[in-house]
Amino acid sequence: MKDFFRRNGLLILIAAILLALVTTVVSMLLGGKANPVANFVNFITTPVRNGISAVTNWAEERYSDAFELEQMKTELADLKKENAELQAKIREAEAAIQENERLYNLLELTPKGKEFTKEAAMVTARSTSNWESTLTLSKGSAQGIEVDDCVVDEYWNLVGIVAEVGENWCTVRTLIDANTEMGGQLVRTGGAAILEGDLALMGEGKLKLTYLPENSQLMSGDLVITSGRGGVYPSGLVAGHVEEVRTDASGMTDYAVIVPETDLGNLQQVFVIKDFTIVE
Repeated sequence: MKDFFRRNGLLILIAAILLALVTTVVSMLLGGKANPVANFVNFITTPVRNGISAVTNWAEERYSDAFELEQMKTELADLKKENAELQAKIREAEAAIQENERLYNLLELTPKGKEFTKEAAMVTARSTSNWESTLTLSKGSAQGIEVDDCVVDEYWNLVGIVAEVGENWCTVRTLIDANTEMGGQLVRTGGAAILEGDLALMGEGKLKLTYLPENSQLMSGDLVITSGRGGVYPSGLVAGHVEEVRTDASGMTDYAVIVPETDLGNLQQVFVIKDFTIVE
């Protein structure tokens, strides 16, 4: 190999010089265009570079989209949380407004001539079957509630009587319960009678008024209130109104079917009368 370069070195040098001159001349003749070698190399590599650039751009776009999607998910979760908090505040505000309205009605409609000690309570459960009609309230003996306390709604309509008391709860026997029995009075005529629960009528959400005064001419819509006789329950609480007069199975005695004034199925808050005094 050394002998080859030694013998042909001059020729190789001349060939290199000639190749350089030819390349220069060609470049000048092409007016600044790439020489064939460079052109060939770029022709081969350009598609590769373009492909790499496209893949890189696509990957960057996908990463950007994924990042933006994750950011949107986070923002959506935050918005949902804020919305839930706002809805909770709205419900609290609505509940407070409703409670204020009930308290206002209770105060405005307080029966005259009496002073009452009351305890507001929420209805937490209902039990309506063929044998009983009861409500469970959120207050009990810790708040001074006792068995036989009367329970009314915001309009002083009779709801029922406390039948059982726990420390922080109590059970109310509603006025349509079959075990209900208390003195009643007809507002229009002043006649006294007895408000009684009835198994058959309980399923209809009603009760009856028995021991009607002689020659009483009841009319549909006649209002019935508590009489207060015996001093256990306050007088003047609205129990309901007369729907119709029926005759019992014996055919000897009449009784009136009474529709309660309170809406037992939709009560949310009630008021327990813990004590009352008659003001002369």
